[in-house]
Amino acid sequence: MAMNKEKNTITTSLSLLRQCFLLLTIFLAVNGRTNAALPGQTEQDHNGRVHDMDGVGDEWGVVERKGNQFVVGGQPFYFNGFNTYWLLMLAVDKSTRGKVSDVFRQASSIGLTVCRTWAFNDGGWRALQKSPSVYDEDVFEAFDFVLSEAKKYKIRLVLPLVNNWESYGGKAQYVRWGNASGLNLTSDDDFFSDPTVKGYYKAHVKVLLNRANTFTNITYKDDPTIFAWELMNEPRCPSDPSGDKLQEWIQEMAFHVKSIDSVHLLGTGTEGFYGPPSHERMQLNPNAVAGQVGTDFIRNHKALGIDYASAHLYPDAWLPKSGSNDYAQFATTWIQGHTDDADAALRMPVVFGEFGVSSSKAGRSNSTQRNTFITAVYAAMLNSTKRGGSGGGCLLWQVFPEGTEYMDDGYAVVLTKAPNTSNILALQSKRMQIFNSRCSWRCHWSCKKKNRTTDHDARLPRDEL
Repeated sequence: MAMNKEKNTITTSLSLLRQCFLLLTIFLAVNGRTNAALPGQTEQDHNGRVHDMDGVGDEWGVVERKGNQFVVGGQPFYFNGFNTYWLLMLAVDKSTRGKVSDVFRQASSIGLTVCRTWAFNDGGWRALQKSPSVYDEDVFEAFDFVLSEAKKYKIRLVLPLVNNWESYGGKAQYVRWGNASGLNLTSDDDFFSDPTVKGYYKAHVKVLLNRANTFTNITYKDDPTIFAWELMNEPRCPSDPSGDKLQEWIQEMAFHVKSIDSVHLLGTGTEGFYGPPSHERMQLNPNAVAGQVGTDFIRNHKALGIDYASAHLYPDAWLPKSGSNDYAQFATTWIQGHTDDADAALRMPVVFGEFGVSSSKAGRSNSTQRNTFITAVYAAMLNSTKRGGSGGGCLLWQVFPEGTEYMDDGYAVVLTKAPNTSNILALQSKRMQIFNSRCSWRCHWSCKKKNRTTDHDARLPRDEL
């Protein structure tokens, strides 16, 4: 009897030890990853198996929307990213094509996983679309290269389809084409209402989305490298401050894009200003003019077919008489307001598709002030991310590789020459990777419990917050 009791005691003790060891192993796996690999990198588990650590598994799947979050393969996809709008231009010339690879390689090395770049160049030098529905095949092949290189470095692309501004053609070029065909258009804003000009845009969308990549043989509308299409870069229609004309255009074009490509996400590309339909929110605008450009953050993103909300952030341009401390405070308020509205009014993710302050233009800022501003933006985004909110990601304007500084608009960040800024970007990327991977492992937010901030903070090292 005594021997049986002793044997049972030993067995029970061993069982408890095994359970404790298993719990310790799980705890370390979930909580002991302060040196986790950056998104796009790999890591070996204790069995020597290699895993992709971007939080979305090994499959290069299409980004989708689930409620107020982005997901890939059903798992959350929060991201840190950047703009480099001129990739198409440098890819056309084979002597500068390597710069496209350079910027993707450098961005990937610090964990940036989404890039926003132009999918247009209408009329003019090195035009993709030389005239309505007439394309330069060499330029199209250059854009094929951009897509193939992005996939190589596991960077997804946000692709605006036309420009509001005259650079690279824009809506003004479409109106000029209309007038050259015999129309009598008197305003660039006729782009949004004239049937012929709208037909030019629809035809361009159809050609672009149905393009088969000459490097990968994948049709654009089927390529998971594309994160999303944007209807326009920073659409404005100041000739109609009510916003009705632009809203009708957004709805019509969203339906058109989705009729061709129901796979990819679609954004508006707007700057996030509030207009008369949301008059109670107009106090968030940086100035009075912002409420008179024909856009409205809430109304624009309620259009059927729009999958996520868009906003931009340029306090040095919008608040020219303010200082760097004001920039950081405005960024915090702007991001908080838009993530709140995306959560409550829109119930969709929001992407801050451009944000930045100049480090050189007219001496208004310097690199230290820029870093303070970027840190404030990232902190505000993290406040949404860590509670499973709508803040899907933000894209710095803009990242340059060495040797392209001649294109600097005052906002360029050359990663190899700005180590402090690069470190700030890398840390935010690591935060996003941690949230993605832990959310997928533990399903922190799938039950939509929002009051878990303390739980998340406890699991993250202090320097990660």
